[in-house]
Amino acid sequence: MAKNVVIVGAQWGDEGKGKVVDILTGYADVVVRFQGGNNAGHTVIVGKEKIVLHLIPSGILHKGVKCVIGDGVVIDPECLLEEIETLKEKGKFNPEDLLISKDAHLIMPYHKKLDAAKERLRGNSKIGTTGRGIGPAYEDKVSRSGLRCADLLDREIFRAKLETNLREKNHYIETILEEEGFDLEKLFNDYMGYAEAIKDHITDTSLFLDRSMNEGKSILFEGAQGTLLDIDHGTYPYVTSSNTVAGEAATGSGVGPSTLDEIVGVSKAYTTRVGEGPFPTEHDEEQNAALREEGEEYGATTGRPRRCGWLDGVALRYAKRVNGLTAIVLTKLDILDNFSEIKICTAYKIGEQLIEDFPTEASILSKCTPVFETLPGWKSPTSDIRDFDSLPENAKKYVKRVEEIVGVSSILVSVGAARDEAIMVRNPFS
Repeated sequence: MAKNVVIVGAQWGDEGKGKVVDILTGYADVVVRFQGGNNAGHTVIVGKEKIVLHLIPSGILHKGVKCVIGDGVVIDPECLLEEIETLKEKGKFNPEDLLISKDAHLIMPYHKKLDAAKERLRGNSKIGTTGRGIGPAYEDKVSRSGLRCADLLDREIFRAKLETNLREKNHYIETILEEEGFDLEKLFNDYMGYAEAIKDHITDTSLFLDRSMNEGKSILFEGAQGTLLDIDHGTYPYVTSSNTVAGEAATGSGVGPSTLDEIVGVSKAYTTRVGEGPFPTEHDEEQNAALREEGEEYGATTGRPRRCGWLDGVALRYAKRVNGLTAIVLTKLDILDNFSEIKICTAYKIGEQLIEDFPTEASILSKCTPVFETLPGWKSPTSDIRDFDSLPENAKKYVKRVEEIVGVSSILVSVGAARDEAIMVRNPFS
């Protein structure tokens, strides 16, 4: 029986979703990216080759699997074409396998300029954006002035909308920011060039997905970033500009929520975050650096060093609740192989007050100190293990304790960066 499975990040992003999607794509007919933009990066190791994807679903590495960029994604066409070219050079791109929603919004050069300017003007209150124009593109979407992929297919419509937008954007850029505005003719010609390159991929992807379901095909929905970066449910304002939780899999791809069968949250065996904002379980700088180097914790998109800390069980319980998780995946278990003891945060404290539910208010979360439970490490390599029962006893106990804290079972445990370095406990498609 065909199933539809959603993969979401259960932390602050960077959980290893790309690898999980790559593994599970082996059981799917279609893979859908349903939110975010090229501010997200999924790293997949195929053999000895590292492949970093920013917009195209990780499923593109499997020939014959249809890959959909949904309407919830904002697309920088220049970045998309660079990604396509890189995949072509590696022999990993089949044009017929990529579909782009006609309703997906476009990132424009003025979005990038506005993104960088707004972050600069925030000063010490900066959010830590990637500066890729994601937020301003979503702002235009909500204000009903955005340009969409369908607009690329009609030169007159695209030009008229672009001209209207530039009157407003250039006025702000030139008078408020005192910077140079954008030339209509150049932008128009650039984007008509992009249109020519991607027009054959643009289609009604909602209709395609509906037909695929009716044909009995299995679909994998690939989220970007993580639950705690959700614009509504994350640690606002230190969040991304889209909904990263499982509910967006429906709205960001044009399918009904009742079609989603399984919701899987991906979590590292510890916790990381990039950018600003409170992080209760963060290590001190010495421990931070040690775990960062061991886990190669640098952003796939930006190269920024990630902040590191012990696993936050309070945050994971919250992720289970707002996503409706039916299962979890634990990644990077092998990074903990050399620790003599490992901690899990089971609650927070503010003064003498015990807090067991995750507060999304940054002002409250920043005052929380973690309550840790300490477990013995296993001091034994796990990367060659492919069966859960063959893991060191303390490693199994650690995984089981995480499952108890979160309240759902794990379906997969990753013990290395390569595609085959994983333990499948249960296949969500079976």
